[in-house]
Amino acid sequence: MIEELLPAAVVTVEVHGDDGGEPAPLYPEEVAIVARAVAKRRREFALVRTCARRAMEKLGVPPQAVLPGERGAPGWPAGLVGSMTHCEGYGAAALVREADLASLGIDAEPHAPLPAGVLEVVALPGEQERLRLLTARHPGVHWARVLFSAKESVYKAWFPLTGKWLDFTEADIDIAVGPEDAGQGRFHAELLVPGPVVDGRRVGAFDGRWTVQRGLVATSVTVPHA
Repeated sequence: MIEELLPAAVVTVEVHGDDGGEPAPLYPEEVAIVARAVAKRRREFALVRTCARRAMEKLGVPPQAVLPGERGAPGWPAGLVGSMTHCEGYGAAALVREADLASLGIDAEPHAPLPAGVLEVVALPGEQERLRLLTARHPGVHWARVLFSAKESVYKAWFPLTGKWLDFTEADIDIAVGPEDAGQGRFHAELLVPGPVVDGRRVGAFDGRWTVQRGLVATSVTVPHA
């Protein structure tokens, strides 16, 4: 699912439910991070890192620990950029050589309504109006959840380039529906604060893709080099 949203240079590994079997053992430094977490959290933590290590192997990089850094951003081996996501019944990792992309972000969410009150916190007035129009035209998609996931992918692509927080309201996202399938499409995220500098060029917007499949919403953002 995530693979469909990313360029060919990106290696992805994903698991649905129990498709991936038992997670691989964690490294000691990873065990210490989730030592006090509940069993569900420990399993999700291990599962998504299993995906990440399989992606490393596909790129010819020895598997190694993936430790959360500032604001939880994963620390990747030198020369790689990537992103991970997990939700109930799903986990995925995407990795690429930094020579091929400056940054990327992926996110997956259950295809279900957002909890009450969340949309008003994360969406700008213009975004809320566009969601109303999309809902009228394509009522089978939970558009607020697509927007939320897109903002998560934007942030995951943003943070490694800036090391700064990006609020939900600091990116204005316009979602476009695919010409033949209302369950997939693209989105454009206009950054409302100064964007990152990539290869000496200020980036003012990110572009991404989204899909709804198997009861999930998945989104991705890729930031190319100049």
